[in-house]
Amino acid sequence: QVQLVESGGGLVQAGGSLRLSCAASGRTFSDYAMGWFRQVPGKEREFVAGISRRGGYTAYVDLVKGRFTASRDNAKNTVDLQMNSLKPEDTAVYYCAAAPTREWPPRRYAYWGQGTQVTVSS
Repeated sequence: QVQLVESGGGLVQAGGSLRLSCAASGRTFSDYAMGWFRQVPGKEREFVAGISRRGGYTAYVDLVKGRFTASRDNAKNTVDLQMNSLKPEDTAVYYCAAAPTREWPPRRYAYWGQGTQVTVSS
């Protein structure tokens, strides 16, 4: 099992940037592919970005390609999401998640953080 804690959310103007971080507990962080998801009221949680166990592969939803970048530091047990050129429609609660699998992309994310609010004003 792994515990995840997100940070870095806040209020930013359209066109600005934020960097979200997710800190994981335990000593087997590199066994997990990691993902970022977001959710707005009235909609299902949606996939935003993913990164493989060693960081060699990434995946992004089309809406954020070219603007968001996922990265990880397995020595520090952290995964980040750099968000540039933010738009009001990026406003959501962002969650990091861990997938205990070797496959890429993972089929299931088993562990979730508590979420951090990102609000983009126009």
